[in-house]
Amino acid sequence: MDISGRHEEDGEYLMVAAAVHARIDSARIRSIEGVGFAAVHEGPTLDATLALAAEAVGDLPAPPDGPIVAESGEFYEEPAGRVSLSFQPEFKYVESVGERETVQAAHHAAYAARDLLL
Repeated sequence: MDISGRHEEDGEYLMVAAAVHARIDSARIRSIEGVGFAAVHEGPTLDATLALAAEAVGDLPAPPDGPIVAESGEFYEEPAGRVSLSFQPEFKYVESVGERETVQAAHHAAYAARDLLL
């Protein structure tokens, strides 16, 4: 998952989260099973970011059967154990190339969705 728009523009915030449900191996994406989105006009606090990300994951067509994965910067370098309290089935930070590719796909989806909403 990835979040776009954690910066103020023209006195407002528009954060958009995209969650990509993908089947991966250690080095690449095998298939995309679905994409979920959420948006909020709220400043980028940890609680707002966690809630937005959880909403995007909840918007997926089917619940993920593996971990929710993100870059550590998405949640202000908070320990994965703290972040995992907001997600089911589990949460972790990126470890493999395949996970990184999935987060990159989510980044492109969140950025594009945010552009459409502006």
